[in-house]
Amino acid sequence: MTSKRSGHHLLLFAAIASSKVSAAELTPVEQLGKSLFFDEHLSISQNQSCASCHQPEAGWTGRIERFNRNGAVYEGSIQYRFGERKPPSAAYAAQSPVLHIDKEGLYIGGNFQDGRATGEKLGNPSADQAQDPFVNPVEQALSDSACVVYRACNPVTTTDYPHSHEEVWSSDACAINWPDAVEQLCSTQGVTLALSADDRDRSNDSYDKIALAIAAYESSPEVNPFSSKYDLSLAGKVELSEQERLGQKLYFGKGKCNLCHVADGERALFTDYSYDNLGFPQNPLNPAGVAPGFIDAGLGGFLQDSGHSKEQYQAQWGKHKVPTLRNIDLRPDKNFVKSFGHNGYFKSLEGIVHFYNTRDSKPRCPGLYTEELALTEGCWPVPEVSANLNNEELGDLGMTVDEEAAIVAFLRTLSDGYRAPAAQAETASPVSIAAE
Repeated sequence: MTSKRSGHHLLLFAAIASSKVSAAELTPVEQLGKSLFFDEHLSISQNQSCASCHQPEAGWTGRIERFNRNGAVYEGSIQYRFGERKPPSAAYAAQSPVLHIDKEGLYIGGNFQDGRATGEKLGNPSADQAQDPFVNPVEQALSDSACVVYRACNPVTTTDYPHSHEEVWSSDACAINWPDAVEQLCSTQGVTLALSADDRDRSNDSYDKIALAIAAYESSPEVNPFSSKYDLSLAGKVELSEQERLGQKLYFGKGKCNLCHVADGERALFTDYSYDNLGFPQNPLNPAGVAPGFIDAGLGGFLQDSGHSKEQYQAQWGKHKVPTLRNIDLRPDKNFVKSFGHNGYFKSLEGIVHFYNTRDSKPRCPGLYTEELALTEGCWPVPEVSANLNNEELGDLGMTVDEEAAIVAFLRTLSDGYRAPAAQAETASPVSIAAE
């Protein structure tokens, strides 16, 4: 699925990704990507950045508890406009390959939970993904990608951009003849800037470079530090507890977690970047709605929209990307509520692990129950999509309550920024990252 158009962008990203820096040092292009990532000016109402839905201290996903507790989808720059899925983690996502079909016939790679950021355009799925929210009406909602370029070239405060767009790329990157009242136009819904053909080409090229810079930051050691307790245990610097070691054993054995969330030694990514339908129930609190009016078809829906045959898209109906488990429990404080699953149905690690264990051994709930009500009543609702259900790797694993708790304990060792107790008072967590 690689486009010939992606050639020079692929080479450029390869050069960016090969930069060797420490977590304390960002290359100019990575620092530019960070500035763009945290810039709320790059939205129609100048109130939303990439980081608004991908906060470092929440594991690079959403940290607004009132959203996490309910539908788990996030409000965009325009009030009362919501997305359809829970924000995925931005950490460890840049390693995903270009979407392709492997030798076993499985779709692998891409970005977004439905794979629609294939990497075909820019040679990297994270770069493709970075372009979508800026112009998505339910996210940053700018009506023209040229408005992103204009605002990136004219930041509100230059101190937020230690390395400018022009400095990183070239003086031509911002050499565009903007129309009068461009700022007002970019704050208006439905407006397309009137640019000459040459200026539009230059703007489009700069927009690609913006995406590549963000992808460079997302692939940097600052976002992917591999600094969890699990990583330190592999290096022999700390020891896992007895419960954590049991959870690790179950993860690779009875729990079957490693079959999809692959952990193959040092710097493991805890995902195989494939797609799966695990039978998650619909989230009845999702503003996008519930059946029959709303069904999240995942990868199958993307393939249908992109013109694939009925046979191709139906085979992927209801499948969503297998996420990394790194930082799955990273949160600002121990009482902070996160949500789990593509639709945020689950509100606790205990709940989702229990679902994996008992999906098929418990009775069906008689309605669209929330996780809390389902756990109270001892049942699980019907899957949102019953086609292509994974019946081999979860559903009736036969684990005890203690074994479930051990897996949860192991998953909690995957949060970056771990400090041994004696060092916690002396060293701040590297995931407490703010725009510089």
